[in-house]
Amino acid sequence: MKRLLTALLFLFTPPLLAAAITVAPGELDQALAGASDGAHLVLEAGVHEGNFRIERPVTLSAREGAVIDGNGQGHLLWIDAPDVVVQGLHLRNGGANLTDMDAAIYTTRNATGVQLVDNRIEARGFGIWLHGSNEARVEGNRISGDILLRHQDRGNGIHLFNTQRSLVKDNIVWETRDGIYIDFSHNNRLEGNHLHTQRYGVHYMNSNDNEVVGNRTWNNRAGFALMQSRRLTIVGNHAEGDEGYGFLIHDLQDSTITDNTAIAITASTNPRTGTPIRGSEGKAMFVYNSQFNTFRRNHLERTDIGIHLTAGSENNEVYENALINNRSQVMYVATRDQEWSIDGRGNYWSDYMGWDMGGDGIGDVPHEPNDAVDRLFWTYPMARILMNSPAIQLLRWVQREFPVLRPSGVRDSAPLMRPAAQLEPSS
Repeated sequence: MKRLLTALLFLFTPPLLAAAITVAPGELDQALAGASDGAHLVLEAGVHEGNFRIERPVTLSAREGAVIDGNGQGHLLWIDAPDVVVQGLHLRNGGANLTDMDAAIYTTRNATGVQLVDNRIEARGFGIWLHGSNEARVEGNRISGDILLRHQDRGNGIHLFNTQRSLVKDNIVWETRDGIYIDFSHNNRLEGNHLHTQRYGVHYMNSNDNEVVGNRTWNNRAGFALMQSRRLTIVGNHAEGDEGYGFLIHDLQDSTITDNTAIAITASTNPRTGTPIRGSEGKAMFVYNSQFNTFRRNHLERTDIGIHLTAGSENNEVYENALINNRSQVMYVATRDQEWSIDGRGNYWSDYMGWDMGGDGIGDVPHEPNDAVDRLFWTYPMARILMNSPAIQLLRWVQREFPVLRPSGVRDSAPLMRPAAQLEPSS
């Protein structure tokens, strides 16, 4: 990762701009055709109608009031040259044909080192599509989708396919299909993006060795969907008020998930009626068929289920997380126990009833967040009406007195008495 960061710093040093050439409405095609390498074209105020191809390494910027309008057709900008800079443009009314990958800005594999900075995009199809464009910089853009289209008929805000060593930073994306979609793209960094009111905020598929750092999601159907990938670094992200899942982790291996927050994740709702879907509790973190990952110092609060593990999600390191006031702190059904502590440090549980006689910040009694009663309720949800009945209290007592009857589940042998952030700084 150090090599990746060094490369990003070198690649994204702002270029020295050539003397500006002003371009009036109706002249952009001609200006691009006649531009020399390194030229700086500045759009004058007004509407620049059409679909434009950039086939030389130029800089394209705009004065206030300049708009590129595609009349509802095709790509607004097609970039097929290295080292192109597109900065400060307002792009609107492109095509909405997702089969043709219509995008406000579409870049090819020849567009190495493209920089797309501080643009305002009103996307009907995709906002920005990087197709094999390596070492790209996508920063500070504001991208919205077309609310007149159904969610499934909109494109993604920022879409990376077969793209490497690129930076996607400080963008704001809303009302597209997925805010940022990554597919078969490796060694990239997503940092500081704000993503709301769409299907997934961040959606990863088949992409390895990427960093997802300091992003925020809200009001999406899932905040972060991280699927079928390896060696991701997921650090310092915040999901709040998303629906269904804060972090949906599916087929993820050898990854680090640390210092993230998921708060008040709500149950999934029917998109037509807005009513909760039965059995679709909100999950701060859902882990499916994922192994050999590290979950550390994550803060999961006020959600139906704090962490839900299923489908062989084992051999993970889970410690120093804070699970606070979730209706069910953990949901885990399996045939063998999982130990959730490392080197004598477990997790903080807001419902832990143990004590700390030694004053070392570690509970003296192990914590087991699941028992046979939990499993009963998961299997037969209607049994919850018996939650406080004498029969349930008796079942819990029998389980405590006769441990041989205890089902397999999560065990924290060193529960923390305070959240880890209050004990020591992150290492």
